[in-house]
Amino acid sequence: MKEKNYGKLVKILQISAGILMLVMVALCVVFIKKYNINISNIAGISEMITGGTFAIACGIVAFSVIKSFALVFPPAVLFAICAYLMPDYWTAFVVNLISVFLSLFVPFFLGKFTGAGMVETLKKRFKAIKKIDDFAGSNETQMAFAVKLSGILPGDLSSLLFGAMNISLKKFVIGSNLGMLPLVVVYTFLGVALKNVGDAPWIVAIPVVAIIVFNIIASLFTKNLISKTKSRNSEVKNG
Repeated sequence: MKEKNYGKLVKILQISAGILMLVMVALCVVFIKKYNINISNIAGISEMITGGTFAIACGIVAFSVIKSFALVFPPAVLFAICAYLMPDYWTAFVVNLISVFLSLFVPFFLGKFTGAGMVETLKKRFKAIKKIDDFAGSNETQMAFAVKLSGILPGDLSSLLFGAMNISLKKFVIGSNLGMLPLVVVYTFLGVALKNVGDAPWIVAIPVVAIIVFNIIASLFTKNLISKTKSRNSEVKNG
């Protein structure tokens, strides 16, 4: 039986998400002009909004959920922006964790609803999807962790794929949150550093170095996991 092609659905989702994000960005531009927000007064932004920090946090979380439909929008950008707008690191960190958690579900359940047909559609539309075959046979939690940690696939795209592959929701959520945690830590710190760059320019070097080290470790971990998985699969096949 021929699997259904969901190429048109994926395209519609991406276009719709793009439009919604542009609308939100436009509203932000209007807001910035209205309150004359700039680098020198951005620290007091929360005092200008009804609801203050909570309102900004809700806006960031909402944007994170909407961008999950776009499939390829880099979450690290939002982590840094959130830290730039929040009053302190830990508030931004918590908001980013909530954003990560909630943004996992929409693409995952969409993938679960569409099933194997979506897997084939994604493989044709995104060449990087084929890399997921390297993890075939590995533990689902470990696979979700490695894919999110390494960034070999855009975060929301991998969530859609995992749903279509019908992996366990519990294992997906645990593995994905653990895999995204280092990214949240580093890029939240980068946002805070950029906000304080005027007082201490050298502080930006810390998260930049951390990002480089993180990418190296993530790459080595992923290669090691793929190697072990292939070796184990080969032993099972030959045994």
